[in-house]
Amino acid sequence: MGERPGDEGSVAVEPPREAEVVATPADERGGVAGPLLAWMGLLRGLLSRPLASYYLLISSAGLLLIVGLVMVFSATSLQAYATHGNAFTSIEKQATSALVGFVAFWACQRLPARTYRWLARPGLIAAFVLLIVLDVLALMAEAHILHDPQLGPLRVDDLWLYLGPLQLQPSELAKIAFVVWAADVLVRKGELAGRWKELSRPLFPVAGLLFLLVGYNDLGTMLCLVVMFVGVLWAAGVRLSVLGGMFAFALVGILLLIKMPGVGYRQERLDAFLDPDGHAQGMAYQAMEGLFAISNGGWFGVGLGRAKLKWGWLPNGHNDFIFAVIAEELGVVGCLVVLGLFAVLAYTGLRIARRVPGSFRRLVAAGITVWLAGQATINLGGVVGLLPITGLPLPLISDGGSALVVTMAMIGVLASFARAEPAAAHALHARPPGQLGRLLWAPLPPLPRRARRPQGSGGGRGREVNG
Repeated sequence: MGERPGDEGSVAVEPPREAEVVATPADERGGVAGPLLAWMGLLRGLLSRPLASYYLLISSAGLLLIVGLVMVFSATSLQAYATHGNAFTSIEKQATSALVGFVAFWACQRLPARTYRWLARPGLIAAFVLLIVLDVLALMAEAHILHDPQLGPLRVDDLWLYLGPLQLQPSELAKIAFVVWAADVLVRKGELAGRWKELSRPLFPVAGLLFLLVGYNDLGTMLCLVVMFVGVLWAAGVRLSVLGGMFAFALVGILLLIKMPGVGYRQERLDAFLDPDGHAQGMAYQAMEGLFAISNGGWFGVGLGRAKLKWGWLPNGHNDFIFAVIAEELGVVGCLVVLGLFAVLAYTGLRIARRVPGSFRRLVAAGITVWLAGQATINLGGVVGLLPITGLPLPLISDGGSALVVTMAMIGVLASFARAEPAAAHALHARPPGQLGRLLWAPLPPLPRRARRPQGSGGGRGREVNG
């Protein structure tokens, strides 16, 4: 054992000669696998950075917003010039909404979780009041009690409620109010949240009433609320049997809303989806023109502003069918870019929900992410003919004021939670921005910490506090 190499009795081991090294399949693939592994390593390194979730969220949402502004201008400029003599009429309104949405984003990313929980109940009550006013005025107009759906400074125009000069969609405000309130209720119930008895008061009755008030005028937004609610319940760990029962109840409610008197267009849309050829000049006209626009785009599109079908041939090409305009003008490549950005946004939202501390933040992040992905899926499914048309806008891209502002506010909520991830919070505290930067952009997030031990205690570990 004490012999050294070269001593008598030792065995000298020669290194293998170069000619004896046998090439493995991995070595043969080195020319292809090497760069791929390098790129994967680079991506893994970027995703491991403390503020990766925050920057992924900001970049994907910002690029989608830029794409939306460009496509809204492209889809509306010709008609705006022919109608108003100004090609910038529609894009000016959308840019104004984007500016208001940026302010909403900035405000929401500055708020801590406890502020959202404090605003949960008042926000939901305000949403209920606005929805009731909208539905009551619409019903009074249909019953000919009012000549126009207007009472004093309140006026209703389809899904819009006018409060004097202020114009808004109560169903859009209900989204953010409902997800925050539902998450707060589930967190307060704790481990009992998965039981039918606990969900039946007050969560399910309030949710059912909200779905009814929204679905009376806007079935598409009601479907988004249902998807969001399922996302929050799923993140809270509610049993599949409960989710299955809720799905069956929601399906019955949707069928009743479709068959409800006074909204026969919903049944017509369903019939047009099942038999598009038989309704080619009716309810299926928009869907078929959208498919023509998609097929006309090819791989690289016809170019911005050169779409043939947007000059009055594609109804609502700037709104719920803007993806058809993207497909015609930017082609398959443009569609893949938009789909990729939505995929990054959905991945980032779920990543934030998994990493952020505190049950409330996790539930809200999961609900917002599922809502964004769900609404985008419903919109895209209607455009490509896989789902019935619901009239839902494509988030961050379609023309629309209240929808854009609320979506950007929800992105701000996710941004606030992304900064609260443990690694991100420690990184921000390690190299904090200046006081002016914190004042103009966002304050430092709370640090995850353990509760202080009582003075004089001999030991024991403190309980983790989720800020």
